[in-house]
Parts: sequence; C-alpha cells; structure tokens
Amino acid sequence: MPETIRLTLACTSSDRTRPILDGRVDVPGVTLTVLPGEPEDIFRRALRDRAFDVTELSMGSHIVTTARGDAPYIGIPVFPSRSFRHSAIYIRTDRGIRMAADLAGRRIGLPEYQQTAALWVRGILREHYGVDTRGIAWRTGGMEETGGSERVALKLPPEMDVKPIGPTETLNGLLASGEIDAVVGPRPPSCFLSRSAPVDRLYPDYRSEEEAYFRASGFFPIMHCVALRKELAAEHPWLPLELFRAFARARAMAVADLSMVNVLRASLPWIAAEAEAQTKIMGGDPWPYGFRRNRDEVAAMIRFAVADGLAAREIAPEDLFHPSVLDAVP
Repeated sequence: MPETIRLTLACTSSDRTRPILDGRVDVPGVTLTVLPGEPEDIFRRALRDRAFDVTELSMGSHIVTTARGDAPYIGIPVFPSRSFRHSAIYIRTDRGIRMAADLAGRRIGLPEYQQTAALWVRGILREHYGVDTRGIAWRTGGMEETGGSERVALKLPPEMDVKPIGPTETLNGLLASGEIDAVVGPRPPSCFLSRSAPVDRLYPDYRSEEEAYFRASGFFPIMHCVALRKELAAEHPWLPLELFRAFARARAMAVADLSMVNVLRASLPWIAAEAEAQTKIMGGDPWPYGFRRNRDEVAAMIRFAVADGLAAREIAPEDLFHPSVLDAVP
C-alpha cells in the first residue's frame, strides 16, 4: 500500500458510522478528516460541488446520475441508512383516504421527487398495492420552510405531473390548509405533530404494515450508500475495498452493542429483547452490507426509478458500484 493519503468523509453520525467518525475504526492507508452532518446538506454539496472525497449519498440521486452518465461518485455497497417508509405517508383524514388505493389521482407533496424515501414509497404503492403513481399530481418543496429544490436537475417525461409549490408555500402549510391531500416525507409535518389539522399517517400501525412488506419482498429499503469520487478510485484502486472493510467493521461493532446488557449502549430499556425479536423477523443479519446480498433490492430501486421517469434507461445494478467490491463480503 502506498503512503497515507488524506481524504474528507461526510456522513451522518449513527451507531453504524460513529466508530469511524471517532477513530475507533481506521481505514488503512488513509487519514480522514470527518465531517458529520445531515443528509440533505451533505447530498447537495456532494452532488452540486463534489465537496467531499468520500460521502454518504442518496441512492435515488446516485441512480439518476449514473443512468444519465454524469455521476461524480462511484458507490461502495455499504448502506448506512435503511428505513421502512410506510410511516412516511401522511394524509388528510377528511378526504376519504382509508387505504393505499385511495391515493390514486390525488395531489401529494414531496420534499424532492428524487428523494430515496419517495422513490421507495412510489415503488411500493405501485408494485405492492397496485396504485397508478403516474396518475398522481406530485408537488415538491420545503416541508416546513419555503424554497427547496431538487438537488440535481431532473428531466422528466412530459406526461409526469411533477411541479414545485409556490415560493412562499410549504408542504406542511398546504397539507394543513387542505390544498394537497397527503405528503410523503422522512420527517413528520408539524401539523401532524401538533394535531392542529385533520392529518394522520396512512398506516397508524405502520410497523405491522412494514413487517408484512418485508415478509412479502425480503427488502429492508436502502436509503443511502457510501460513495467515493471516481478519480480517487481510479488513482487508488485499493481504496474502495479498504473503505468497505472499515465500514463493515464499524457496523459489526454497532450490531454487537445491541445485545450488550451489562451496560445498555442505547437508551432503550429492552433493546436486547427488541434486537432478538427483529432478528427473528429479519434473519441473522438485519443490516446487510455487500453487493451480492443486496443486488435484487438495488435492481428494484432501478426499476422504480425508470417507472418514475427519473432514469431514462435501465442500468445494471453493478454499474452503481466499484468493480473491486462487487464480491466483497463483511
């Protein structure tokens, strides 16, 4: 391995990344300058300015840019963010919306059309519940603050009804006033939290619905991957695999902490029992890294992106990740 190189790493702080951020896990041959932050800011800076050497990256945006051939980053099959998203659908309760089928033909708000949470919700609505998502009027903008735009420019088919809301409007305000029928977002709208409007989740018992989806599909929805600037991967061909191994070690430490009961590592009284229950549902590796284990799920995300008009062409799941890590296992 050549002499040590210096790289910047931008990612959210979680139990799966913290061992790297705090130095307990190192990347051989690399000195990292760590830049923890929130996903929205990290993704915009990475995609618009190529601001980081190694970055957490929206899988939705990574698929969009890879499919059109202008991706600045190449992925590593490390998935620091995964989340079921049935809980992310918030509806007006005075519109006769009782089930997913009732969303057909509605006006629904999204922070960004390309957002991975929205990609998954549309894909699940379409393939799991049979909803024609192209018949929905999608409205994009800030949830609680005005402004907001797509992190990378999109060129959607003309038949897609996707439009930004007004410059003085917010999705929360439009939902509260009844000008839209629902919103999809990874953070709950404040009118739901305050109970100041007739708004609720489409699935109040979202865990049961999400467990049923997992049993049917086998997918624990991938939200983000780790990615490396392409020129760095070309210059240092050993680097993708070393990054994969480091993040895999960090994840293994986080998973092991869930069963530690001498001193609870998280502020949940029955965390060990909960971890055991989830393992029974999801198998022995509930947070899988590695390309082969996740190929079918990545292929589904690409299929969703094509159906949504986000990707003009099908790409192979392999195209999203560096060749040196396609067979790597944690």
